[in-house]
Amino acid sequence: MTTLPIPPAGRLFDIAVIGGGVVGCAVIRRAALSGLSVILVEAAADILAGASKGNSAILHTGFDAPEGSDELELMRAGRTEYLSLRHELNLPLLETGAIVVAWTAEELQRLEKIAQKGRANGIDDLVMLSPNDIARREPHLAPAQGGVLVPGEHVIDPWSSPLAYLRQALAHGAQFLPSAALKSASFDGENWHLDTAAASITARHVVNCAGLFGDEVDFLLTGQRRFSIHPRKGQFAVFDKAAQALVKTIILPVPTERTKGVVLCPTVFGNVLIGPTAEEQEDRRRAAVDQATLETLVATAGRMLPALAHMPVTAVYAGLRPASERSEYRLFNDPERNLVTVGGIRSTGLTAALGIAQYVMKALGVALPRELASPPLSPPMPNLAEHLPRAWQESGRDEIVCHCEMVTRREILDALDGPLPARDMGGLKRRTRAGMGRCQGFYCAARIAHLTQGRLDPSPVTGPVAHE
Repeated sequence: MTTLPIPPAGRLFDIAVIGGGVVGCAVIRRAALSGLSVILVEAAADILAGASKGNSAILHTGFDAPEGSDELELMRAGRTEYLSLRHELNLPLLETGAIVVAWTAEELQRLEKIAQKGRANGIDDLVMLSPNDIARREPHLAPAQGGVLVPGEHVIDPWSSPLAYLRQALAHGAQFLPSAALKSASFDGENWHLDTAAASITARHVVNCAGLFGDEVDFLLTGQRRFSIHPRKGQFAVFDKAAQALVKTIILPVPTERTKGVVLCPTVFGNVLIGPTAEEQEDRRRAAVDQATLETLVATAGRMLPALAHMPVTAVYAGLRPASERSEYRLFNDPERNLVTVGGIRSTGLTAALGIAQYVMKALGVALPRELASPPLSPPMPNLAEHLPRAWQESGRDEIVCHCEMVTRREILDALDGPLPARDMGGLKRRTRAGMGRCQGFYCAARIAHLTQGRLDPSPVTGPVAHE
């Protein structure tokens, strides 16, 4: 396995960020671009091993967020910054739009309130749709009563974005410390001293972005129980790539007081997914799928889009959202302890991450050596989106290893090298999609094992707090 450099003993960092999910990667990017010395501390062998690995990959507008909330403000900021930097980082955007679909007369009566809320949140381009309007836009959908079109809701690659943020941070001098579960922490009035499973870290400021373990890290840092994480599992079913011809728009249900419901959604990888469910559980590490729930999801998809009833499901997965005892983001700024905690960041965190990074830097009140580097070093990401040119299409391309997802040998080898190499099989899949297609690695597993021999960490993922 590739060994990353260990920070020298005695080095003082400006900021230590705990948690290598999308929010942690966004925070360290912004700090590094501002000229600060920063380190990202992650318990797992690779980034995105927790909540950030499983989501629906929607770039939200915030049309349905609580009015005046931190979540809405940070989503707006994050979305704006994502759209401004996606070209320089080569991050894909599939412009789908979304329709909130009313399938019953009761749901139809609630559509106008949804539109009013969206407009109050600053989303002015919402359009009320008649049944005929919906049928013209999505002819394969089951007959609907009406809908609200949200043109700005789009789909992105959920894994390339945080990878790009951290790669850019590393290009500007940041460090990444994996396999570094936090064991203890103390603040001496000026600096933090963090003891991790990989090394001891000293930093002036700490930012807690520990996701599913955010409350445990917060308690270790402060000695207080300021919030509690209640993991919420979401299961998904992914339909074969042939399904991409059946739906081009994100199909959203009319939400209830308890849940936003399941989404029928195209992906940038050429599939269609249905999910997520919303299931409370105690386990923070394991998100298991179960047959009964998946059958219900697939049946729901068939009722929404009848042609899917005959479409094979090629993958299933589940993710855990770091929901807390409250519905809003849990943001804590402790200037007397040089500490910022961002907790309870649920499914909208992918959109809000860059906005949260802006919030964190303001909250820290750190005297920045300079404005954001202009132009910053911007290592472009390899493209995995099906609607854009892929590596296998290039002239003189290398051997194709994974034929389901058309992943080349060179893409796999590149993902194993460089300043942010894949360090476990999950990390390799998120960087290349190798083994994630129709056969789920049945045909390519042996070849991938040969190419990765001795280069990936086989150890299980742990949480960011070490329990001894």
